[in-house]
Formats: sequence, structure tokens, C-alpha cells
Amino acid sequence: MNLLDRPVWASLTTVHADLAQGDDLAKRYWPDINRFASARDDDAASLGALAQLVRPGDPVFVLQVPEIVVPAGLVPTRTAWGVQMVAAGPIESEDDPEDIQMLGDADAGDMLALATLTQPGPFLRHTHRMGRFVGIRLDGRLVAMAGERFSFPGYTEVSGVCTHPDARGRGLARRLSRHVAAGIAARGGTPFLHAWKTNTAAIRLYEGLGFRMRCEVNVVVLER
Repeated sequence: MNLLDRPVWASLTTVHADLAQGDDLAKRYWPDINRFASARDDDAASLGALAQLVRPGDPVFVLQVPEIVVPAGLVPTRTAWGVQMVAAGPIESEDDPEDIQMLGDADAGDMLALATLTQPGPFLRHTHRMGRFVGIRLDGRLVAMAGERFSFPGYTEVSGVCTHPDARGRGLARRLSRHVAAGIAARGGTPFLHAWKTNTAAIRLYEGLGFRMRCEVNVVVLER
């Protein structure tokens, strides 16, 4: 199976192995990092191992191309379709834009507040440790950011793209997405990303940056 078909599993077993908990059958990110989890495959043993990683009151997100089989003992509380897009060619950044800043631990509170307001996807206090994040501040306030999420040999995902409502319409999301994708490409990787199938505005933005649709993906939130 192509690694892109199960990007969560591919990430947790390679680049993000140090952020994972679980075993050879199922893994999830540490609860303070992110909510994504994945079984190795759809065998009964793998699905059972995935179920064991889900605690009451702590839902997990499963994202993959194959149809998602719900393990016994878990309940799907949300299902949705997304799309997976992959950069079709080189993506270059603007020439060292001065207003784009690297973000890190010192910015964690501001990043979480912006993500909580705009809901770009699951984002927790330490999600920024999954990869490089950049942002733009206006008058000291973080108003836009983008970063990296899933990563495995050959590919790194552009994610966490969001803009404060007060700063929309200025092209900040486009600039930051381009900047992150260009950084991935500069390190020899291929940028890819996910968007909700219904978010046609975001899909058009990413197409304008050079991303092309690879396939649809299944997304399910599972709870015990």
C-alpha cells in the first residue's frame, strides 16, 4: 500500500515514532500532541489494538484512504470526506519575507488560541512539535499560521493553516502555505495536504499553489 494511503500510520512508524504510543499493530499520538490514531491494517488483532488506545472522554481521529472499519467497543461520533492533495512540481517561497516568523514553544499559547478560534483541524497544546510552524503577527498578535503535521520518508504534510477573522482577505494563508511547502521541498521532500471535501475555497487556494488532487480520504472520530 502507498504510504499516502495511511499517512497517520506511516508518520507514527517513521519520522514521528518518538511521538507515538502503541505497538506494532496500532499507534496513536501522545494525547498532548494530537488526536490522530491508526491501525496497521484491518485485521481483527490490529483493530483490537487500536480500540485499546482509546480512553473514555479522549476521542481519536482516523484518517486514511481505505474505508474505515470501526473496532468493536468504539463508536463513530463523526464521519466526513476529505481530499488529499500532493504538490505536482516545485513550489518556491517569496524572497525571505520579513513578516513571517518561526514559531516554537514560546508561542504555544498563541498558536492554540488561534487554532481553537479558527478550527483548522485537531490542534492541541503541543501539536506544533510535529514539525516546523511559521506565523505572522500584527501589532504583536498572532493572526495567521501554517506548519507541518504528518511526515514520513519522501513526504511532509502542510497543515494547521489558519487566519484570524480580523486578518482575512489579505492572502496570509496563501503566503504561509507556500512558505511551508517551499521549505519542505527545499529539504528534498514532497509537500502534501488534506482538506475537507466541502471546503472548495481552500482546495482552490491549494490548486493555485501547485497542489493536485490525489484522492478522497475517509475521516472518522472514534470514542469509547
